[in-house]
Amino acid sequence: MSKRDYYEVLGVTKSTDDKEIKKAYRRVAMKFHPDRNPDDPDADHKFKEATEAYDVLMDPEKRAAYDRFGHAGVDPSMGGGAGGFGGGNFSDIFGDVFGDIFGGGGGRGRGGPQRGSDLRYTLDISLEDAVRGTTVEIKVPSLSTCEKCDGSGAKKGSAPTTCGTCGGAGQVRMQQGFFQVQQACPTCRGRGKTISDPCNACHGQGRVEKTRTLSVKVPPGVDTGDRIRLSGEGEAGPDGGPPGDLFVQMSVRSHNIFERDGKNLYCEVPITFVDAALGGELEVPTLDGRVKLKIPAETQTGKLFRLRGKGVKPVRGGSVGDLLCRAVVETPVNLNKEQKSLLEQFQKTLGKGGHAQSPRQTSWFEGVKNFFDDLKI
Repeated sequence: MSKRDYYEVLGVTKSTDDKEIKKAYRRVAMKFHPDRNPDDPDADHKFKEATEAYDVLMDPEKRAAYDRFGHAGVDPSMGGGAGGFGGGNFSDIFGDVFGDIFGGGGGRGRGGPQRGSDLRYTLDISLEDAVRGTTVEIKVPSLSTCEKCDGSGAKKGSAPTTCGTCGGAGQVRMQQGFFQVQQACPTCRGRGKTISDPCNACHGQGRVEKTRTLSVKVPPGVDTGDRIRLSGEGEAGPDGGPPGDLFVQMSVRSHNIFERDGKNLYCEVPITFVDAALGGELEVPTLDGRVKLKIPAETQTGKLFRLRGKGVKPVRGGSVGDLLCRAVVETPVNLNKEQKSLLEQFQKTLGKGGHAQSPRQTSWFEGVKNFFDDLKI
């Protein structure tokens, strides 16, 4: 009986990567597993066929030989030099693909003490501190190595012993029908050791919850979302394993005057009706202090004034940004009788030629007129 193409068996193509091949094999193996199809005589054949295809396509040498010579390139009986399916270990293949489901790892034992978990801390800072840089003390609750037992979990004078159930491997194999499934040892819970006389401080865990005070140096120019990594300041690893890292994530508070966009700062500058018309000079704030800003005559709302070098120096290097001030012309309020009278007189001086002093108003009315004229057509 001729063999089917391995790519066809798994429903993949020659360009499919190893990760997708593993997913495809998992689907086919689950579908045709003999224990799930006791009444289907073809299930066992299709299951073994899929496993054979997986064994070849996941091995770089075998896959290269198969792509070049077909089945002859991987069949020892036909002189294939890459080795055939017969030399493979089915339990290893199964554990590699399904180990994450059943808690195993394809026959791999414990790899020594595990690294502790990484931690994240969100640091809330002001815009000024983000731009200039600062040093902040933070309090971080985490699991730290128990000082009383030095992380062993055993009371002083005693020590953990190798687990008799798993022999120190931390995992045991169980037979489930056609398969051998590897899972965490129920006696030692995957640690590989048992503690007969646990430490009173950590109750045999080797770690205790502790709040530590750390000093964090915030470099100038950070922004919301930037992270500072403090190596070894995360949680202590179980069984004396190395600690994880602490990632301090920046969150810059909103400012009542400035708004940041990358390396530039923006702010609104209210100017009086008179200064906008005649021109003038104003003091505007920057993060370095006040500076003079010259307002030209006939300034309109929305005009941007750029103050070069008054923005932010990026934390990753580059030129300093600018401060852009947006003019907002304020209409006077709470006028007295004399002020109202003066404005009425001013309005009369404009007369019919007032449109020349209000170019935006003139163009707006022309646009409205054209709009209604088009509707009449």
